[in-house]
This record gives sequence, structure tokens and C-alpha cells, in this order.
Amino acid sequence: MKLLEDRIRRDGKIRPGNVLKVDGFINHRIDVPFVSELGREFYRRFENDGVTKILTIEASGIGIACLTAQHFGVPVVFAKKSRTSNLSSDVYTARVDSFTHGTTCDIVVSKEYLDPSDRVLIIDDFLALGNALMGLREITLASGATLVGAGIVIEKSFQPGGKLLREMGMRIESLAKIASMTDDALTFEEE
Repeated sequence: MKLLEDRIRRDGKIRPGNVLKVDGFINHRIDVPFVSELGREFYRRFENDGVTKILTIEASGIGIACLTAQHFGVPVVFAKKSRTSNLSSDVYTARVDSFTHGTTCDIVVSKEYLDPSDRVLIIDDFLALGNALMGLREITLASGATLVGAGIVIEKSFQPGGKLLREMGMRIESLAKIASMTDDALTFEEE
């Protein structure tokens, strides 16, 4: 998606260790009209799949998921990274390692919010190693819902996550795919 690639080139910041910061417009300070356009593109790609729920993981995916859900007219469910006192014990859970934060956590979704009648679209900001997406996939399948696919804003295709999940049969639509990245430059895959 040229709009996204141009914005990454203009406002993204590359940090050592294959870290791309887009927090100035996607996942810390959110440029709402811009992210809504990303949501519109996810809708275009998945509009014929009967999506009934958008699933994401806190915190970076929530804004993107909400703006995407507006185009579908469906609710957003987000996996929590910690169990709160007001969350029932009847939950789906999966263990997730975070590439960005270097931590491991159990993510949880109340069984009240996903069921076998749902057709789930996962939305997230990044796909690198695929750990978050794998955890969300596990929760979706445990609920008995149908996983229609995943919409990813930025995929680091030089890392193994996307390839692994596609080999497992998951449909992944990434709006920008980074083919290579150094500490001062990146290149995008051609669509």
C-alpha cells in the first residue's frame, strides 16, 4: 500500500535491532484519518469473508482494530496481557513471546466474547516472528470460531513469522512488507 509505505519512509524511525518505530502515527499517537484509511483497505481485502468480530492484542493493535471495525460494522475483542479482577475465570488463554518487549505473557480473552458462530479477523500492527498472531490464532481456534485471516499493517518479511503462519494455512494480508532492514535503511517488497 503506497500510502503506508510513503508514510513509513517519511515518519518512521529505524532503531538498532530491526526495530521500526511508527509510534508517531500508528501505535502511540494515532493519526486517526490515516489509520482509518488502513482500516478501509483491510475492509476491501476481507469484505466478502463474513467477518463478525475483529480480534487484536493490547495495546498497540486496539486503535487499528477499532478503526478497521468501523468499516465492517462489527465489534472489537482484544486479548488482555494480564488478568484483571473484573475478568471472569472462564477465559481462552495463550502464551505469547513479545519480540518488541522481550517478555513472555499469557494473553486472555473472555469466553463470553468469542463463540463458534463467529468469523474472526485478526488485526495487528506488526508481524515479525509471528508470536502474537500465533497466540491470537490459538485463542480463535479454541473458541470454535472460524479464523478468516489476519490483517497486518507492517510485516517484516525478512523474519520467519509470516512464512510460518502461511505454511500453516493462515491467510495474511499485510499492507506493507519490509524485505530488508539495516540500522539506517529499509526496502519494501514489491506487490
